[in-house]
Amino acid sequence: MSRRKKSHQSSHGTANRPRFWGKHAVAAALDNPDRRVVKAWTTREAASFMQFPEGLPVTFAEAADLGRLVPNDAPHQGVVIEVEPLEDMWLGDLLAEADEKAVLLVLDQVTDPHNVGAILRSAAAFGAIGIVTQDRHAPPEGGALAKAASGALERVPWVRVVNLARALEEIAEVGFWRIGLAGEARSTLSEALGPPRVALVLGAEGPGMRQNIRDHCDALAKLPISDAVESLNVSNAAAISLYAAAEARR
Repeated sequence: MSRRKKSHQSSHGTANRPRFWGKHAVAAALDNPDRRVVKAWTTREAASFMQFPEGLPVTFAEAADLGRLVPNDAPHQGVVIEVEPLEDMWLGDLLAEADEKAVLLVLDQVTDPHNVGAILRSAAAFGAIGIVTQDRHAPPEGGALAKAASGALERVPWVRVVNLARALEEIAEVGFWRIGLAGEARSTLSEALGPPRVALVLGAEGPGMRQNIRDHCDALAKLPISDAVESLNVSNAAAISLYAAAEARR
């Protein structure tokens, strides 16, 4: 697994010191013992809802001032924090903790932070053991992603790997059935689900999964959507797939 590269300083934080905003994202980060929060800015009203740890530097400010700490006047809800990224997690460690009916998400070059955040939220909602992405083609931890995840960034393990195809081989070695979501597949997802351990593989919108990633799937499956739309947003497809997998496990 490669380490995160340092980025240049900006008024909105850096990859090494991202800023999170919004009450759910901030509260989850404050509650996570594995997350180091460096400092906080808040309105006095929002502060009454937050449990800031003793010793954390907290600056009180007006809502308009907080808007300058986040990009494009993002909906900060009166609270912004600066944090350090979570420690990298290794795929082997995640797989070692998987039970016999585990569901795992693998994302092939899904780079939009809002989509990845929403996928993390769905993963938390439907009990996925984690998500796996390629380190170079996935967004870093950041405010937009944390806001979309609504706290799930702190709860769902996220493994970043150098080689996604090799990761899929490692996933198969411990008994996961790898299902790639593809609109042109002949089987539906419900037909492809079978073995209790499942890895759901989703590609970016537009190009979808790369051929090498398709070749590392045990089956390709589609969601049975109507002809009214060509495809679903990847985060919506992930949510539906996770629900289907959760139902199959029951």
